[in-house]
Amino acid sequence: MKNSKERKRKHPKGWWGLRMKAVKLEIAEHKSSFAVYLVLRALVILVMVLQILNRNYEHVFYCVLTLLLLTVPSFLQVELKIEFPTTLEIIILVFIFAAEILGEIGSYYTKYPYWDTVLHTMNGFLAAAIGFSLVDILNRERHDHFQLSPLYMAIVAFCFSMTIGVLWEFFEFGMDMLAHTDMQKDTIINSISTVMLDPAGGTKVYHIRNIEEVLIHGEPLGLGGYLDIGLIDTMEDLFVNFIGAVVFSIIGFFYVKSRGKGRFARRFIPRHKAKDADYLEQVRREESRVE
Repeated sequence: MKNSKERKRKHPKGWWGLRMKAVKLEIAEHKSSFAVYLVLRALVILVMVLQILNRNYEHVFYCVLTLLLLTVPSFLQVELKIEFPTTLEIIILVFIFAAEILGEIGSYYTKYPYWDTVLHTMNGFLAAAIGFSLVDILNRERHDHFQLSPLYMAIVAFCFSMTIGVLWEFFEFGMDMLAHTDMQKDTIINSISTVMLDPAGGTKVYHIRNIEEVLIHGEPLGLGGYLDIGLIDTMEDLFVNFIGAVVFSIIGFFYVKSRGKGRFARRFIPRHKAKDADYLEQVRREESRVE
């Protein structure tokens, strides 16, 4: 008969051990998303090895963070007992890779001006889909005995997406102020409208146009204009988040209006897990049999 230590080694127990075992089963559930996960994971590990060789430990941290984030969709599915459609899961995985590895390590945010805009638009769309699913799942629960209108669900999805967008901008601002990072990417502008130049200290707006250079301690920055430190980037991010949220809210509205017949919307809306796909419960039963 095996002793208790040997059983513990082969059959991990406890909150974390059970969930990690269930997450592994969840990751391998769908062949398409599993293949994407393996490819992205291999690429991240390759990049991490290169960064270690280059002794760029900040980028090594981004790689470790990305490896953890790639497991988050599966962890949420296990913990919340919901099922992400394969399309949604693949987009989330690619989004994480594009934001952390390509955006930060590959410097795509500075090499390609619209990279950040595309990601924030996608974030608005995906966050609206997740927000919509939260009320949709409640709306389908028989024991809750309430029925939400399609318009109400669309509004909730939109508000959820915008809230996520605002909270993220708060995070970027906080990091820039406290940790002296540059998450709010700067923008070069050539004109300013301000009341700070009013000699009377009033509210008369003064316009400065055709700014071609800024001097710091007598030395030109060489940027070809004035450096806006984050405001324009933040407002653009919120605006494209707004666009993504509106697009999915409209899609979700017609999805509920047609009583769930929309094939396109179903690819982005999480749903309750079937009993045979509840891997956490399966692992628990397996552990109980072993004991």
